[in-house]
Amino acid sequence: MQRKCYAVIVAGGSGSRMGGEIAKQFLMLGDKPILLHTIEAFLSLSFPVEIILVVPASLRDYWKNFYKEQRLSFKHTLVSGGITRFHSVKNAMKYVPEGALVAVHDGVRPFVSKDFLESLFAEAEEKRAVIPAVKVVDSLRYTDEEGSRPVERDKYVSIQTPQIFHSELLLDAYSQAYNPAFTDDASVVESGGTKIYLTEGRMVNIKITRPEDLTLAQAILISF
Repeated sequence: MQRKCYAVIVAGGSGSRMGGEIAKQFLMLGDKPILLHTIEAFLSLSFPVEIILVVPASLRDYWKNFYKEQRLSFKHTLVSGGITRFHSVKNAMKYVPEGALVAVHDGVRPFVSKDFLESLFAEAEEKRAVIPAVKVVDSLRYTDEEGSRPVERDKYVSIQTPQIFHSELLLDAYSQAYNPAFTDDASVVESGGTKIYLTEGRMVNIKITRPEDLTLAQAILISF
């Protein structure tokens, strides 16, 4: 890679949808927490990636104790999350310089393979702003106060992470004020007129947010 690479791993969930006391990113998946699977995916790449880990301020000590107890040794920057995902990423971008490549990734998407990540970084270096997408397989309906109606499924895709950008694009994008319309990093960058390129995602790249997701993840782990 010509540019230095960073991974902003956003692990800001509370675990409320999991119905338990442990934040979802720290739930066990096999023999280690979901979050550690995710971090190790980026550490496995054939080129160095600087890890910036974003956790809620209330979980900073939890992470520090876990890191020490497990005798982990990988270098990383620990950042406190904000009131929204936008503010969490904005906090992390304080540690990213211009002229780099930065991947923003959900901490609870552990099934990102080495070849998938490396291909995304390579494509983003060329195209400046790349996000993975997968085709929608379920039927979709649009709902409003008048009811619902079907929409053309083929015109929609489901967006995943990591979303990878030239850092100067992301730094500029996150200098603006928060807008509730921002649903992901691509929407923040796109608001300034930057073209976003879609690339093929992976169906296995699930986001673990509910108990049934964790059950599926345990099954995926066996063959991943």
